[in-house]
Amino acid sequence: MRMSLAALILVVFGLGGCVPLVVGAGGAAAVGASQDRGLEQAVDDNQISFEINRKLLAEDSNLYKGVATQVRNGRVLLSGTVPKAEDRVTVTRLVWTIGGVREVINELKVGGSAGFAQAMSDATITTKLRARLTGDRSISSINYSIETVHGIVYLMGTALDRAELDRVIAHARDVSGVKNVVSYVEIRKS
Repeated sequence: MRMSLAALILVVFGLGGCVPLVVGAGGAAAVGASQDRGLEQAVDDNQISFEINRKLLAEDSNLYKGVATQVRNGRVLLSGTVPKAEDRVTVTRLVWTIGGVREVINELKVGGSAGFAQAMSDATITTKLRARLTGDRSISSINYSIETVHGIVYLMGTALDRAELDRVIAHARDVSGVKNVVSYVEIRKS
């Protein structure tokens, strides 16, 4: 199935949350191609993410509201909160029904969702960390996904080497309000 350029840009960047949608077609293709995973894998990952969100919404709007997903190279990280313990299993099973998923990492917590103040704090942490990674020339920041839930920073992506990953984790730990850093970053195979 062929996608129009506009649809491709929406899929790659509109759902991923990593790059503003206000980027031109050439810039969108360049950003996708410059990621360690490549444009085709980025599109596949965003299709997986879209399908997860669609299925969560169809299953239960409370699951949809409470679950955050990061998808990198077919690896799915689930974070956030669900109302009941059995919802963790429901969400995991749902994700495994989606083509292209090669791993599911379930970091879902059981309990109430974050209040407005916590949600704002988490968004601030993510924004500050993204800015630090972008400003550090020793880090290929485009290769990292960041999600913050209740002050816990979840990292996914691909590090060029162990030294780069250590710098990313150090930046995360240095952001005010961070309670813990959980890394599911893979180190590039040379």
